[in-house]
Amino acid sequence: MSVDLKSAVAVITGAGSGIGRASAMAFAGRGAQVVVTDIDADRAAAVAAEIGERAIAARCDVTSKGDLESARDMALERFGHIDLVMNNVGICAAGEPLDIPMEAWERLVDVNLLSVVRSNEVFLPLLLEQGSGHVVNTASTGGLLPYGWDRLPYTATKFAVVGLSEALAIYLRPKGLGVTCLCPAVTATNMFEQVTLYGDMTVPSSPGYASMPADVVGEMLADAVEANRFLVVPLPQALDELREKVADIDAYLDWRSEALRS
Repeated sequence: MSVDLKSAVAVITGAGSGIGRASAMAFAGRGAQVVVTDIDADRAAAVAAEIGERAIAARCDVTSKGDLESARDMALERFGHIDLVMNNVGICAAGEPLDIPMEAWERLVDVNLLSVVRSNEVFLPLLLEQGSGHVVNTASTGGLLPYGWDRLPYTATKFAVVGLSEALAIYLRPKGLGVTCLCPAVTATNMFEQVTLYGDMTVPSSPGYASMPADVVGEMLADAVEANRFLVVPLPQALDELREKVADIDAYLDWRSEALRS
């Protein structure tokens, strides 16, 4: 179930910047051939150019199954096979819970969650037929820890991606396929470009973590893929907090909500 990145072909969505770009560079640095996709075609092309001849770029809107099929077909035509699919796109809506409108909820469910479902429909038949491969789903520490009271659609969709990934791993492991769920915390990316603010919100609340460089997260992910590890929580502080949450959920919720009481 482990993937040898030296001979792998990886298809990555949202790879034009941030963690997607860092992951593309990390995979390519270990020998992988990479299909860099992004809704911004210029960004995708720039990353592919950085990697060189072992990469190609494609514009891909993850709300379109047809775009995902085109990325699959391009990968097969250029490289002959696909070994790794990374579902990395994510957007955020922030505001008081009652200030975030239904259309924002629908948009985030479509982009953050249903994009993974579409990707599964497009790529899993191929991976299952060949009996090997790996799926990476980018969630968030916000999908493990409910600190995101001011971005409920993001929190809900990222929790859903974690749950989907866990259940998918149970299904795929006996079939020779691996699943990794990446749960980064605050990472030095352009994620705030993808944040829509509602009500009086000027900036989302912080979970209180230090920022990590995206390239460090990309290398940690590459290690996990090669070792066939499921959960990647790059920041140890977030993993410690997850243990505290599991040990006593009520005490944890009291602690996290203390700031809102003052």
